[in-house]
This record gives sequence, C-alpha cells and structure tokens, in this order.
Amino acid sequence: MLRGAALGAASPLILATTATTATTATTAAASATTGRDRGGARAARAVSFRWLGTAGWRIDVAGRTVLFDPYLTRFRTGLFDDGLDPQTELTTDPALVDPHIGRPELVLVSHSHWDHLGDVPYIAKTTGARVIGTETTYHLLTALGVDPKQISVVKGGEVLHIDTITVEVVPSLHSRNKNCAYFAPGTLNAPPTTVPSTIADLPEGDTLAFRVTAGERGPSAFLMGASDFDERAVRGLRPDLAMVAVPTTTTTTHHYVPRLLNALDTPGVVVPVHWDNFELPLSGSPVRDPAMNLDAFLAQVAKASPATRTVVPDYHTVYNGDMRPTAQ
Repeated sequence: MLRGAALGAASPLILATTATTATTATTAAASATTGRDRGGARAARAVSFRWLGTAGWRIDVAGRTVLFDPYLTRFRTGLFDDGLDPQTELTTDPALVDPHIGRPELVLVSHSHWDHLGDVPYIAKTTGARVIGTETTYHLLTALGVDPKQISVVKGGEVLHIDTITVEVVPSLHSRNKNCAYFAPGTLNAPPTTVPSTIADLPEGDTLAFRVTAGERGPSAFLMGASDFDERAVRGLRPDLAMVAVPTTTTTTHHYVPRLLNALDTPGVVVPVHWDNFELPLSGSPVRDPAMNLDAFLAQVAKASPATRTVVPDYHTVYNGDMRPTAQ
C-alpha cells in the first residue's frame, strides 16, 4: 500500500478497548475468545506476534517462525519527503534485517511492491525459508537469485498445512488512492527481461491476504498487506485477530471498515497496520504517516463493531495470541 506525504508525528503504543454495552457484552465474549474456546488460554500463550512495521509480522508457534511481508531495511525513496522517486535503488541491509527474523520456515508475501517484497530475497537465500506468493512474486524472486524450489505459487483459495501451522490463502485487492490508482500496477507471467534493481521494477502483481492458524486450536489471524479486499472471498473466515491495513482515503473503497468487519464476522481483536512511516528505522517508536487517519479508522471500527477490541501495535512489544503484551 503506497502513498505520498510528508513526515508525521510520533505515535506511541496504544491499547484501545472499545466501549461495550450490556447488549454487546455477550457477543464480545464469544468473538474475542474464539481461540480460547478451541483450546483454552494455553492456545493463546503458545503463539506470539511481533509487528515488523508497515504490514509486516513475525509469528512464532511452538518453535516455528512465520514471516508476513517482512520489510525491515526501510530505505528512503522520497515517499515521505519531496515525492517518490521510482528509480530508487533496491537495497537490503542485513544488520537491520537479521535481528528481527529469527529462523523463519515460511515467508508469506501479500504482493510484490518493495515495501512488502524488498527484503524477501535476502531472507529466502540466507535462511532457506519457503516463500508463498503470487506468480509475479515467483518471477521476481527467481530473477533476484532465489531457488525456484523454495517458492510456492498460489492464487487464493489454497489451504496449506505446514507442520503446526495452517495457512489459508485469500484472493485480495490492492488499495487505491483518491484517483482509484496505485503505484506500479501490473503482473508478470514470465521472468523480467533484466534483474530488478529499482522500486519501479517491482510491480504489484496481484494481491493476497492470509488466514494463519496456530496449531489445531488456534488462535487464527487474518493478515492484510493493502487496504482493500474481496468481500466474498473473506466471508466466513471468522479470524480471532484481524490485522487490517489503514486506508489513505475513506471514500475510494465503499464502506471499507464496516463491510470488512461484517464479512469477517466481527473479529474479537482488530490491529491496524500500514499506518507508520516505513522509511524510518524500527529502532525508534512508530511515526505516523500523515496520509493515514489512524484515529478515524479506530473510530470506524468502534462504530461498526462496538464489541471489538482494538490494539495499536508497537515495534518493540511481543504479543500473545490475544494480542496482549507478554512478559518477554
């Protein structure tokens, strides 16, 4: 999800719990404890979530690590300054990537823009992790030196069971700006003619979402990389947690928040993502992207689903399966 804007203001960790009424209290209990219904509080404690900034997540389940859209180098493109330079060179800084990724076995990629795919070639080549993504992601990664045998091409609808983790692939859509457009559209059905070297060389290439379930008892998390969705594709997923991308505009995608939460059957916890300035280091506190109205998004969630708890994540906090800070 891309936009152009100037630098924002610092945003600390916020744990926002929506108000509930007597009428919605029962709904809240049923929705927010879905994972515990399947396996008690132990299921929530057996999984941990770390926000990697932008749309990225690290999920650890029983000693196994899954990454989603891990963009950690966060180099400058001008996007948050004087304007995006499409010819900005791609780069990965191992010193910025390695401390955050552990030893991943899976890397899930929502789409192929640089702020989602940029560090994946390095991670795949140095860890041997399996990458799950679109055909475009496949062609870009192989051009960048990743072993094709490490890449699983998906389209949406697949349900993959890998050890203690179940990954449901969901066809999705990329967010759009006020002109109903976005940066670098297009797909690849064959390898690029030259090795990608700039951010313009990484087209969107179709967008996916994922529902990741830890073990047989949950919890489950719905992961988005962009602020649009296929309503029919997500209906019935019923995740315990929904990591929802904040939109740049509230008008382009019709009733984005209420439609999404209704289709997901009002998840117990909503976690806003992709609202930070992703060209500043993860070593500090999240700095808001001024194009993203995070407060308005939180208000829309509260209005559409009063029983839902919202958690604004921080870079340095480890959360359990209920998205509550752990003692780590």
